Amino acid sequence: MRKDPFIIGQYYHIYNRGTDKRIIFEDSFDLLRFFQSIQEFNTIDPIGSIYENRFKDKQLGSRSTKLVDIVCYCLNHNHYHFILTPLVENGIEKFMQKLGGGFTRYFNIKYERSGVLFQGKFKSIYIETDKYLMYLSAYVNLNNRIHKTLLGTPTTKSSWEEYIGGNKESICNKSIILDRYKNIEDYKKFAESVVQGVVRNRLQDDLNLDKDLLIEKIIK
Repeated sequence: MRKDPFIIGQYYHIYNRGTDKRIIFEDSFDLLRFFQSIQEFNTIDPIGSIYENRFKDKQLGSRSTKLVDIVCYCLNHNHYHFILTPLVENGIEKFMQKLGGGFTRYFNIKYERSGVLFQGKFKSIYIETDKYLMYLSAYVNLNNRIHKTLLGTPTTKSSWEEYIGGNKESICNKSIILDRYKNIEDYKKFAESVVQGVVRNRLQDDLNLDKDLLIEKIIK
């Protein structure tokens, strides 16, 4: 049991990486499979086999009761980030258990391996203030850009395109973020300034950020 349970209506930064920092998305199909799993597993109902569902007359996101609202996400080659809010009791725990377990089974079968894929149980940070939520939304939406700049790793997939309007396929509830800004362009400028600051501070090894804005350096 968690010491501090997730509360419906509150927001949380959820993240994890591959065990031993291993790659969890070996190719574009793995990435798309994880993205599909995000949508399929976000339901209180059992879904059976994702593979078999491809041949059935089912539409993603058509189920009546979701486990969580997804505010934003970023899928990098060896780790992921979400901002989530639970919609039902234990919604985040159930969603992450389904997502992690389902993708691990798929990955192990495909690559003929066994054992865990992720580094223990997913990590979480309670988002206490609106200021922190806005900052984290930028950090998550553009997290792949941060890692590409610092490490030269390829950009993978994030909700950034959903936010700036270039992607019609949307799985995020963006209103909690975008309603705080006059228009999308204002949010875009804010988010890009956050990323520039994160990259600059990390390159200078200077973590003396505003206390409310400090991000744990879990990915190195």
